[in-house]
Amino acid sequence: MKTQELVNPPGYAPFLEKIKTDIHRAQLSAFLSVTKELTFLYWRIGRMLSQKSSEEGWGAKTIGRLAKDLGSSFPGVGGLSLRNLQYMRRFANCYPELNCATAVAQIPWGHNIILLEKLEGFERRVWYAKKTIENGWSRRVLTSWIESDLYSRQGKAITNFETTLPKPLSELAQQTLKDPYNFDFLALDKDYREKELEQGLMNHLQKFLLELGQGFAFVGRQVPLSVGEKDYYLDLLFYHLKLRCYMVIELKAEAFDPRDAGQINFYLSAVDKQYKHPNDKPSIGMIFCKTRNALTVEYALQDIHKPIGVSGYEATILESLPHELKGTLPTIEEIEAEFLEEKN
Repeated sequence: MKTQELVNPPGYAPFLEKIKTDIHRAQLSAFLSVTKELTFLYWRIGRMLSQKSSEEGWGAKTIGRLAKDLGSSFPGVGGLSLRNLQYMRRFANCYPELNCATAVAQIPWGHNIILLEKLEGFERRVWYAKKTIENGWSRRVLTSWIESDLYSRQGKAITNFETTLPKPLSELAQQTLKDPYNFDFLALDKDYREKELEQGLMNHLQKFLLELGQGFAFVGRQVPLSVGEKDYYLDLLFYHLKLRCYMVIELKAEAFDPRDAGQINFYLSAVDKQYKHPNDKPSIGMIFCKTRNALTVEYALQDIHKPIGVSGYEATILESLPHELKGTLPTIEEIEAEFLEEKN
């Protein structure tokens, strides 16, 4: 008598997931291998073109002829146009010594073209290449971070992390924050209040999360805290998946005031008591203020034992804006997208 085979036997689901994970890893490995090989090919071609240009005076006409001849020899193979050959030469000139450990050798060619077009200097290009690898940025996201000058803003918030968090957590937390934050997707009246700023960020939550950076998970706004028979409310509460801790964000429509540090220190104590899991790291406070004096912030944080960071932010400020529209105007990209959608 034959034993009936189970369609969904015990252990099938985890077995399937294991195979799928293995396939994904193999696909990623193959993609990275192809990316490296293509990048090194382009670098070698670029180096040879650079040598011909400097030693024999090859210019655009000769390289244009080369592009046509290569196109005839390899029909259907992309990446051999005059424009791309010129990028290869430029690429080789920017990286005279390229090896497997160099970050730019590990990112797609399209990303490298963006680095060549939008950045000057080896250090900045390599920094953005490393961030692309760490975070899996698309070309659009990479372009956005370059245009917002993430390189100059990353890790620049004024904090007391060095004295309140153990290493290497303090260093990781420091690099998580920026200064200033770019909220140009908001349109605020010149006399905006904190609630308009908060509402604007919630209306553009996806863009706000993108600006905050990888790892931030939104928990809630105006999160209640009951302390001593009185209710308090956190402006915004996040959980950071990499730091493994809650992050309390307080929004200020004015310049930083030393009393802000005392307020968020109180909130952090309450969050650690009421929300923090025993396995969580210490909660971190972030104060976003319109402006801040560095020395004032340093003095305010000096003797506080909870980890707190202070950053400025930049937003689009309009001279006059109806009250009901504050912080809610669509961006140019959103208007264009809506127009195209209606047209189609």
